[in-house]
Amino acid sequence: MTTPSTELIVAIEDAATASRTPMWKRLLKDPQFVITASILLLIFLMGVLTPLLTQQGPNDADLSMVNAPVGTPGYPLGADESGRDIWTRLLHSINTAAISALIGAGVALTVGVIAGLIGGYFGAVTRASTEWLFSLIMTFPGILLLIILMPVTGGDYRFTMLIFGVLLSPGIYRIVRNLVVGVKNELYVDAARVSGLGNMRILSRHVLFVVRGPIIIAAAFMAGSAIAVQSGLAFLGVGSLQIPSFGSMISSGFRNLYIAPTQFLWPSLLLGVITASLVLLGNALRDTLEGSKPTPVKVGTGQRVATGADVAPRGSGALLEITDLGIAYRGPSGQPREVVRGVSLSVARGQVVGVVGESGSGKTQTAFATLGVLPAEAVITRGSILFDGQELVGLTDAQMRPLRGKAIAYIPQEPMSNLDPSYRVGSQLVEGVRSALGVSKREAKARVLALLERCGIADPARTFDSYPHQISGGMAQRVLIAGAVASRPQLLIADEPTTALDVTVQAEILDLLRDLQSELDMAILLVTHNFGVVADLCDRIVVMQKGTVVEAGSALEIFRHPQEDYTKMLLGAILDDGSVRADEPAAAPVEGILR
Repeated sequence: MTTPSTELIVAIEDAATASRTPMWKRLLKDPQFVITASILLLIFLMGVLTPLLTQQGPNDADLSMVNAPVGTPGYPLGADESGRDIWTRLLHSINTAAISALIGAGVALTVGVIAGLIGGYFGAVTRASTEWLFSLIMTFPGILLLIILMPVTGGDYRFTMLIFGVLLSPGIYRIVRNLVVGVKNELYVDAARVSGLGNMRILSRHVLFVVRGPIIIAAAFMAGSAIAVQSGLAFLGVGSLQIPSFGSMISSGFRNLYIAPTQFLWPSLLLGVITASLVLLGNALRDTLEGSKPTPVKVGTGQRVATGADVAPRGSGALLEITDLGIAYRGPSGQPREVVRGVSLSVARGQVVGVVGESGSGKTQTAFATLGVLPAEAVITRGSILFDGQELVGLTDAQMRPLRGKAIAYIPQEPMSNLDPSYRVGSQLVEGVRSALGVSKREAKARVLALLERCGIADPARTFDSYPHQISGGMAQRVLIAGAVASRPQLLIADEPTTALDVTVQAEILDLLRDLQSELDMAILLVTHNFGVVADLCDRIVVMQKGTVVEAGSALEIFRHPQEDYTKMLLGAILDDGSVRADEPAAAPVEGILR
């Protein structure tokens, strides 16, 4: 008998195999996709091959064949009330339906997706502007407007579908905007921003790729809607009478319903099959393309408010110098409440500085302010952040981009959430390296493989070709460290880099960070709540509590003679006095790899 654990192992192996299967193979295994795609392909192929399948024109009439029955020689499906071949008109109506679907759905997708990406990803002003515009479009009475504008379009259904596509766009806009608002706050999107990728690349690769499932199913519905509206207008007699369409054929058959009922049957049946197949095809594509998404956290770009309390620090020669930094969020009353107050610290070149404090002490907010990725609702009320002599406070996201991922690198707290589950590990690392260094794809891959090996991954090629869910947490952390140091940054900001790891892996990660820091001579700003980690790695310590710095000094001074009760409390929370370990011989230098 199969045990539950055996069934679980088999299920996990099947899931891993499915994730490695190419999309087209998974689609071909879905009966719904195969059947609906085959039906649509056959129908629209008939439309393309119309000149080979019939020798008559769609408007060729023979009065002797008025209401000819099915099976009449030369008229396989009979003739309509004007003596026109129903088979020929059906074939030409397929082409009319295909063009209507392409124009209507294409315009709606183009307008709605672009506006949805922009409105959902960028700030509140942009979102409000796009929301107002598409709310205005939604107020227009669609069918009535198309009828009113018929004299302007000259009865050409192609121009009518162009207008209808614009009227359809608010629906796709709202879908995309709502999805983007959630996806843009995913940790892997924030990691892409910190690595130096531009907004357009993030939108096209990480955001649009994740939200594509609902867009596809909406596109299928819109294609069916465009065909139905064009047919409905033709049924009402709106537009050119010379254009064959399902609507005009249904209208003709409806008038002859009691004389020749099959004239009504053929176009109605074919129109129903096309619209139903489009919807079912969209469902099949969505189910195949959609994947799991990690839990989002809010991370965005803070804004700067200039006040008279700003402090312009005097240069001390430090690589990073933060002076009198204040960060505030607006409370329910609308008044700003400072969560970081008067924080000052500096990091010299080649130095490791640990920022220690319990959760909510403001240490991560300080690090995010340095990176320029504070939430949009955050306000820097005062202070200065100097990096290598350049003021960072007040810089826009575009101005920060040349620094992030190049001069300033970042190692996040949750490695698995900061890797996009839709892409292989190697693809994400190569993308960051190419963006930071401007090298070719081949050179970036070689550099990434060398770095993965240097970071202690036994089989770099296998890890390179794996998806994030196929590697462990410790390996994922090594992957992110490799990506962070690829550009030889001057400053590495490590936010709780060992929190989610077991003790053994923590020690290995700390050893790796120590070795890389020594070999690359880079400064490290380590954000942590663990004094044991600080003792193992840091030269200087900054202790924070409730948004302020309560004590700062060399690691030796803090451990030997702590001055503040809060610092003594944190030191007393160290479970193992053996956490401070002797320095070990450094591994082989990486100078050649990172050059």
